[in-house]
Amino acid sequence: MAFKPADKIQDLQYFGEFGGVNPSISDSSTYTFLSAKSMADTFEGNTEGCYLYSRHSSPSNLYLGEALAQMEGTESANVSATGMGAIAPAILQLCKAGDHIVASRTIYGGTYAFLKNFTPRYNIETTFVDITNLEQVENSITENTKFIYCESVSNPLLEVADLSKLTEIAKKHNLKLLVDNTFSPLSITPSQLGADVVFHSLTKFINGSSDTMGGVTCATKEFIDLLRDVNDGANMLLGPALDSLRAASILKNLRTLHIRIKQHSKNALYLAEKFENDGLRVVYPGLKSHKDHELFKSQMNEEFGFGGMLTLDAGSLEKANALMELMQERNLGYLAVSLGFYKTLFSAPGTSTSSEIPEDEQAAMGLSEGLIRISIGLDNDIERTYQMMRNCMNELGVL
Repeated sequence: MAFKPADKIQDLQYFGEFGGVNPSISDSSTYTFLSAKSMADTFEGNTEGCYLYSRHSSPSNLYLGEALAQMEGTESANVSATGMGAIAPAILQLCKAGDHIVASRTIYGGTYAFLKNFTPRYNIETTFVDITNLEQVENSITENTKFIYCESVSNPLLEVADLSKLTEIAKKHNLKLLVDNTFSPLSITPSQLGADVVFHSLTKFINGSSDTMGGVTCATKEFIDLLRDVNDGANMLLGPALDSLRAASILKNLRTLHIRIKQHSKNALYLAEKFENDGLRVVYPGLKSHKDHELFKSQMNEEFGFGGMLTLDAGSLEKANALMELMQERNLGYLAVSLGFYKTLFSAPGTSTSSEIPEDEQAAMGLSEGLIRISIGLDNDIERTYQMMRNCMNELGVL
């Protein structure tokens, strides 16, 4: 029977303290104990059923974590203040000095910078590979490799990882597979394809209103407990805790994610097909011309489509910048980083979200200067949007 992530979220029912249809918000940073022994036991790691301090956990965070674990089909989840606040602690929890990581070369710029520039300070090295080249992935594994890291759909080039095949490689070498699923919530469920740990930046599609940051790590209960351990848990000790008020807000928005993702996907596919027919170089997994189109189809939860992200090449950085400025002027969206907002967002990743990646490496991975990454919004009349965007392109000579 097919995994139904939206149904898993819908089936969760929480009651507020006074019968409210939303769970009560735990607006406290610290929590009382009925006995001194209970407090001592909690510091020894016996935290089941106890709340210690909101950096460790809170009722509001656990509600959100449970819903996200259900969505991703994992035993448990731990929410954090940002996406990087989920990714970085999990990596540090798994690695020690001398360890090695195999990671996709096309990942979020912050994650790339963390692996390329930060973890080597602690003698943790990373080999960056073309994640779609499975032979290269396997050949990069050493005796010190701890895990393979990738994104379901990569930022910003929209390459699709073959999660089932990567799982086979990981298991063969006794490694874990860590997957950032930020670009494809509901559309792809990595845990059902073998991933051990799944991340999201909740800031993006899951929250959907660009008003807060958040992150989540979805995994086994054993691993989540390790992250929260009061003595050596990376999330506990590094302190990337999500505020309870923000957790409650994200949980409310999560309830409409299935509706929003369908509209994001519908709009993105319409624009991608139109622009490709106009002769633009468009990359979108829903296009048959996308090299990973069939792979995405084989992994997807079909009702949610191919996601809300596409890229197009304006030909040069100058034209890309001019086009984005004109589209913002015409109220077609915002020249801004991030994604998953109800309005369209566009940026030139080579000089923004992927600027941490050296220019020679950008060129090697196919990240051209004129590339525009577009997070398609929830526009009601997408044909109108297309005509307005096309007019902008005609004015600037992009078309």
